[in-house]
Amino acid sequence: MDFNFTEEQIMIRDAARNFAQKELLPGVIERDEQQQFPAEQVKKMGELGFLGMMVDPKYGGSGLDTVSYVLAMEEISKIDASASVIMSVNNSLVCWGLETYGTEEQKQKYLVPLATGEIIGAFCLSEPEAGSDATSQKTTAIDKGDYYLLNGTKNWITNGNNASVYLVIAQTDVSKGHKGINVLIVEKGMDGFVVGPKENKLGIRGSDTHSLMFTDVKVPKENRIGEDGFGFKFAMKTLAGGRIGIASQALGIASGAYELALKYSKERKSFGKEISKHQAIAFKLADMATQIEAARMLCLKAAWEKDQKLNYDLSGAMAKLYAAEMAMAITIEAVQIHGGYGFVKEYHVERLMRDAKITQIYEGTSEIQKIVISRSVLNN
Repeated sequence: MDFNFTEEQIMIRDAARNFAQKELLPGVIERDEQQQFPAEQVKKMGELGFLGMMVDPKYGGSGLDTVSYVLAMEEISKIDASASVIMSVNNSLVCWGLETYGTEEQKQKYLVPLATGEIIGAFCLSEPEAGSDATSQKTTAIDKGDYYLLNGTKNWITNGNNASVYLVIAQTDVSKGHKGINVLIVEKGMDGFVVGPKENKLGIRGSDTHSLMFTDVKVPKENRIGEDGFGFKFAMKTLAGGRIGIASQALGIASGAYELALKYSKERKSFGKEISKHQAIAFKLADMATQIEAARMLCLKAAWEKDQKLNYDLSGAMAKLYAAEMAMAITIEAVQIHGGYGFVKEYHVERLMRDAKITQIYEGTSEIQKIVISRSVLNN
């Protein structure tokens, strides 16, 4: 085992940290309050190569490994989890699926502008009655020969309004169950495609989350990814990698809150000394540092397995489960260490606490991760 990062990985981490401090930190509180999409910052993320990190350079990507992606996600999530979820969806759910399973024509048409950040994408699986139960797709894509007729509703879609390309999971043949599901590339502006109102959310308020409605949308046959019936497998394979991104987001949220709490504990005095010198606070910081490091190791292990072309389903699920649960606990403690100031927006930790909650829910709830993990350990 080698726990040292390469020079390139350190450079990527430092570039992400510098970007987060210089470009994301100013205005992050206001964007959260106003539910403002960080359009200017996302554009710069694209220019720096953060929106197509693992994509082959021949398709406009940075050609980096998953470990570099985890390091960058952590640094950006420390400051602005809304920006990092935009980055995660575009990298893990959209670009990876297109590059891995798309045709050369699909890659040239869609992957290149997505990887360069010219446009961003969205991944559309969840529905009003199909969140964790992804097999219960009510959105239909009826085969009409040279096109599919798409009808249905998708819920809680990240980048819902700002995306230009949407990967939509839909049922073509109900009799085949999950083997009758397809994934289609839908473009914004196609007739019958309507973006619903923006969700007013607890956290990650800078990212735009919308419902999407499809009414008799004609999607050309060449926009199907993979063979007929490949959609469910595509979704599961893509989400497995997405978990590494969200685990890294949770890690970043937690480490950001911890760094703020550590700094505050050395400045704030009570009973004649810095609160960090009171054992009650010192032990909290010790627990926080240990849990964060454990989550970091899980994230890096999953990323390393993915880079080595090993099966990372179990390691990704473990990383996502632990990092998400840890992020919620650590951000609550960070607020507690700040005392009354932790309840005030200008100290950032209350926002990080709100942002942490979603990591236990999206891209597979903590309960779903336990199903994945338990199946794996019981089948060994």
